[in-house]
Amino acid sequence: MDLTIGPLDAPDAGAIDVEIAERKGLGHPDSICDALAEEFSLALCRFYEDRFGHVLHHNVDKALLWGGAARPCFGGGEVARPFEVFVAGRATSTFGGVTVPVAELFVESARDWLRRNMHGLDADRHARFHALVRPGSADLAALFLRQHESGAMLANDSSVGVGYAPLSALERVVLEVEGHLNAPAAKSAHPEIGEDIKVMGVRRGDRIDLTLSCAFIGAHVADIRDYAAKRRRVADIAGEVARRAFDGAVSVRVNAADDLAAESVFLTVTGTSAEAGDDGEAGRGNRMNGLITPGRPMTIESAAGKNPITHVGKLYNLVAGLTAAALVEEIAEVEAAQCSLVSQIGRRLNDPQVAHVRLRVRGGGLPPEVRRRAGDILADHLSRIGQLWPEILSGRIRFNRWPLRDPGPGEG
Repeated sequence: MDLTIGPLDAPDAGAIDVEIAERKGLGHPDSICDALAEEFSLALCRFYEDRFGHVLHHNVDKALLWGGAARPCFGGGEVARPFEVFVAGRATSTFGGVTVPVAELFVESARDWLRRNMHGLDADRHARFHALVRPGSADLAALFLRQHESGAMLANDSSVGVGYAPLSALERVVLEVEGHLNAPAAKSAHPEIGEDIKVMGVRRGDRIDLTLSCAFIGAHVADIRDYAAKRRRVADIAGEVARRAFDGAVSVRVNAADDLAAESVFLTVTGTSAEAGDDGEAGRGNRMNGLITPGRPMTIESAAGKNPITHVGKLYNLVAGLTAAALVEEIAEVEAAQCSLVSQIGRRLNDPQVAHVRLRVRGGGLPPEVRRRAGDILADHLSRIGQLWPEILSGRIRFNRWPLRDPGPGEG
């Protein structure tokens, strides 16, 4: 591994004049595609593990949502044509004489996720699913199996993973606003709020402006006056959440394109714009940490649906993010960290071609002890890359959220 540890000379994200952060919420069509691709991979992993004792070769990371048609109205509405989700990829479909029900696993996992996460949507009537999955090449499947059995896992692609820590105040605000509005407690108290919520945050100096796109469910909105009142309530809730995480001024605008006089508003039947022509695609939305941050190091690599054993497009982004967080948490002198990992196809997973760590240290400079500890932390995370997949299957590793790893009991 060619390791470089150097100073982080870029200004702190929270100190620049203008900062931008965005999050596509749980029910955004792009987020749905990411979630269903990932759930499909997890379903395959569990089937393989339960039936064969180990995960088999697969990558099901190409997903497209074709929006449907709906007629929302105050007090109700109907879905005229369901949206459709197509997932394409490769998966081992037979092993040891056993047929793997690949298509069925996709449909079951997709419906289960929608039932658990979309309170206004009927997963049986409002969505259709298509698994366009074929077996991978015999050579690749055999190579994957040999690696798994030997424990010498090799990178299956040349790719880059990046991560940074800590989050800025704006980034925390964007995450927390969407997370609060899409939490079960909010849906129970305010069932009119759909899951399709996008938060665009802009900080100018010590002021944050939030623009929310929030789907409302017509069955829980009586008329245009009720809509206007409930839209104001969403703005108030978002403002309260934001002010808990940010000391400066906060403004919130919800559904800025609404025309109340014409009753042209963001009203849905199901709580997502996917019902009426807004399409989605995996990899177009949030990065691994749940954010879209043009001022931060990012990669366009999509993690969802990639196998958790050898696919560096998933694993290196995960390890880079976990490493950056650990550098800040475990080294008192480090204020901020960035980590980049470059894979080389065929190279051992725990030995990237290039690793680049950048640190901002209190008081400036880069003391030798800090440099040494940073190298040790990165080496530790890389040494455990082959142990991440059980955490991914258990749900402790959380994609599209921060922190990436859900703290265990007693870990805070």
